[in-house]
Amino acid sequence: TMKRLFSASHSSVDSKEMKKFQLLAHKWWDEEGEYSALHSMNDIRVPFIRDTLLNMSSNYHLGNPLSGVKILDVGCGGGLLSEPLGRLGASVTGIDPLEDNIRTADQHKSFDPVLAKRIQYKSSSLEEIVEECMETFDVIVASEVVEHVADLEMFIKCCSQVLKPEGSLFITTINKTQLSYVLGIVVAEKITGIVPEGTHEWEKFVPPEELERLLESNGFSVKTVNGMLYNPLSGSWSWMESTSINYAMHAVKSGAQGQSSPADAPSELESEQPLATAGTTM
Repeated sequence: TMKRLFSASHSSVDSKEMKKFQLLAHKWWDEEGEYSALHSMNDIRVPFIRDTLLNMSSNYHLGNPLSGVKILDVGCGGGLLSEPLGRLGASVTGIDPLEDNIRTADQHKSFDPVLAKRIQYKSSSLEEIVEECMETFDVIVASEVVEHVADLEMFIKCCSQVLKPEGSLFITTINKTQLSYVLGIVVAEKITGIVPEGTHEWEKFVPPEELERLLESNGFSVKTVNGMLYNPLSGSWSWMESTSINYAMHAVKSGAQGQSSPADAPSELESEQPLATAGTTM
């Protein structure tokens, strides 16, 4: 059944989306180029992942806070998020269906011997690694990915399969609102060119309510939903309360039956979360 469910004929990879990113595969590490907004997103998405995980754990490793944590970076592109997570001590596996992206990521990590040991990249879809990686990872990161997949529910089912019980799933994506269409496509792609034209299809944007419903129905408990705002003038990201444009979500896979998950207890994150949005204005 598992083989049938995740066979290549039922892939979440969208071939049209792959063609878009094929053209830009060599530009991932140009901080002033087409992926500049993703580079600056690290300023908030990396601390969000790090601090959430540290608040759920009692094991601290000074200098390498994520030491011993196995992370799967799905749709890793050129490794923009894999590398900072590796620098925090995590053991990172980055997968991407585009071989050119993986070549770029491999080449870039090779400049740092420490990262070369901590990060491995593989040209693969999520479905293709399900059987060999059942309940392998402590954390899955899917940043700016779910708005490009062909079958979102299958994607989430696959995430659940390769994630350990009580493991964490981090997603950042774009809401499906009139505002996100105006700012995310008309302004970002057509007017300012911050994002290459044609990168996004508004029809594939995912409202947080829909994503939360899919996660909850597939054995996840959603813990945090934070709005994100990009300022094209400063080229920087900040947290905000509204999720009307971009948002980040953290969900935890349910533990073994009969066991309560430590994530079900009130976490320090919940008490600290207002700090992330405090002082941020629209």
